[in-house]
Amino acid sequence: MTKLFDRPWMRVAADLGLWVAVGAVMAVLGPFGSSERSLPERLVYWQLCMVGGGVIGILIDAQVRRAWPGFWPRLLAVSALMTPLVTGLVALVNHWLVGMRLTPGNIAEPWFQVFVVSFAAMCLRQLAWAEPPPPTVTTDAPRTDPEAAFRQRLSAKRREAALLAVEAEDHYLRVHTDAGDELITARFRDALAELADARGFRTHRSWWVAADAIADVKWLRGRGQATLRCGLKVPISRSNAAPLRAAGWF
Repeated sequence: MTKLFDRPWMRVAADLGLWVAVGAVMAVLGPFGSSERSLPERLVYWQLCMVGGGVIGILIDAQVRRAWPGFWPRLLAVSALMTPLVTGLVALVNHWLVGMRLTPGNIAEPWFQVFVVSFAAMCLRQLAWAEPPPPTVTTDAPRTDPEAAFRQRLSAKRREAALLAVEAEDHYLRVHTDAGDELITARFRDALAELADARGFRTHRSWWVAADAIADVKWLRGRGQATLRCGLKVPISRSNAAPLRAAGWF
């Protein structure tokens, strides 16, 4: 699903549609005593709670997903962290719509129901945005190293090291590995051709980065930067950002 909504505004619209739909379902079902209100009142109540709570959950999830990438740890962490804030939102909605007094007891009373609804809604969202597992391909053919041709250009000291990045410097290439960097004589376009089947990204007109070397990616005001495991900062141009976005880095 993420590839279908690779533009930020499309993803925001999809998230908004999800919360509006969940709010409509909750209004029709009328759980947690809300069935005592009329349907129009329930629609207003649940849209405010679900859309507002959904925004809170999305903001928290954006911070949590890097620390807890696993499905269940991430879901539990987000649900627990958003529950106090959404409980406060529910109290304000009750105060605005029915005049409920904002006492500590009244505010905290629905915390467990809020946690249950938050857990279910965020679980639905994570499932909707989950990347499908890559297809499993079985073959009896021996595996070949997609970096083998390029590695032949390196000295023996770094030929077996993990390849991190390739940087173009005039008529030379600076090859970054976990055993240090090395300057070789080669054209950048030849290096790209030899690394065409390797797992990596061309991030800039003068940079290629191995996928496994990336630790973090930041994107701000039309510019991006990848931080590698070795601490190296690599620029990301707008024209080369699409593959990284498709891979879920931002």
